[in-house]
Amino acid sequence: MMDPSELEAVLLARMPGFEKLVGCERLSAGASRETYRLTARIKGKEQTLAFRRDPDTGRSRLGQGPGLDVEARLFAAALKMGVPGPDVYLVLEPEDGLGAGFVMEWIEGETLGARIARSSDFADVRKRLARQCGEILAKLHKVDVDAEHLDGNLEEFTPEHSVRKTHASYMEFETPQPMIDFTMKWLLDNLPKKRKLTLCHSDFRNGNFIVSPTKGIVAVLDWELAHIGDPMRDLGWVCTRSWRFGVPEKPVGGFGEYDELFGGYESVSHKKVDRDAVRFWEVFGSFWWAVGCLSMAQSYREGSEKSLERPVIGRRSSECQIDCVNLIIPDWGRKTGQTLRTLSTTELPRTDELITGVRDFLRNEVSSKLEGRDGFLARVAANSLDIVLRELELGADADLWERQALRNLLGVSDGSTSDLRAALCAAIRAGDIDLKRPDLHAYLRDSVLAQAMIDQPNYPGTIEAQNRT
Repeated sequence: MMDPSELEAVLLARMPGFEKLVGCERLSAGASRETYRLTARIKGKEQTLAFRRDPDTGRSRLGQGPGLDVEARLFAAALKMGVPGPDVYLVLEPEDGLGAGFVMEWIEGETLGARIARSSDFADVRKRLARQCGEILAKLHKVDVDAEHLDGNLEEFTPEHSVRKTHASYMEFETPQPMIDFTMKWLLDNLPKKRKLTLCHSDFRNGNFIVSPTKGIVAVLDWELAHIGDPMRDLGWVCTRSWRFGVPEKPVGGFGEYDELFGGYESVSHKKVDRDAVRFWEVFGSFWWAVGCLSMAQSYREGSEKSLERPVIGRRSSECQIDCVNLIIPDWGRKTGQTLRTLSTTELPRTDELITGVRDFLRNEVSSKLEGRDGFLARVAANSLDIVLRELELGADADLWERQALRNLLGVSDGSTSDLRAALCAAIRAGDIDLKRPDLHAYLRDSVLAQAMIDQPNYPGTIEAQNRT
């Protein structure tokens, strides 16, 4: 945790007019960076500021993107093109001893994606948000990276490079996930046509912009994954299913339609949207976040980030994988073959009863008495125990079923589930198995659904898959 007095010393030394740090609250938002709300006295008046920080180098742990110093410059470059965002007041230097980060203007509004997608407070503005997203992205893609001296600070990603680099990151985790390998092959077989590469935000989505209930989007945030790439990527990412926040019938951020997004984009860019490319990037978005979730869990396992959130986010990989199933294996064709029994034991109290007691205490007693990030983490802890309870109930039988399905698929009579998964992943990557085999599709559908039922049974993609079996 950051010591506020250290930040105050930096602000006193480097920020004109700064007098005192009155308050410093870490916000719950942000899976890979820290965000704080600061209350500062500047020239005799209290002001609210935002502070974005990474205690390390400032480069994204998700494997790409600029450092926070470049992110601050991207805010300024985008503002020039009419992309709404904050003014940046101070960028940390290495000698400040606080890692990487910057202090910026605080802009009032909502950032919680679920509220933007579902709250009645945003009912009116939701009608125009999707079109506004398209208009903003068209302006963003017009940023002249050469003129802004950003060309040497941003990595270039073609579609193929994006797929291969994401898959290479996944391979480092040594956790065989056949649906990730299958999706990688699908993406490489369906690469979009070449087009002029532009600045891409790469994380433009509901939850990464500030929304006013009257004005709509008033700031675009979180440029940590910005790069030079296919502009259709940004359009596909805002439609990725993970970012619909419980409103799956509204493909753009849980609040709008494809035609509204594309119409806004075309009205400003004067270029036709490539809908096939957008669908490619929508699939890629689920693929990329499936790997990104695993990277969060890996950082926890390695000890580089012992946040309570990291392993829970890691279990969200199955959400993304079930979205990939729903997108690229649409014909389920048969009922799932799994029959999962409930937990039954004479032990008193049972393990699940002990866990339930702790979970209910965290959810019903602790979280209601805590505010801000502590209350949020209490709810995360309760959700984590929910996953453990479902694992106890369903996990053993799911593993038994999957092991037999893998043996049938691979034509072998022995092997652990983990070893058999690894063998299937290797066969998929090497092209040694026909990717159109109905029994392969059936295995992928059923195994990913079983895991999603443990990790996130109420996720819309899980419910969609259940309804289709």
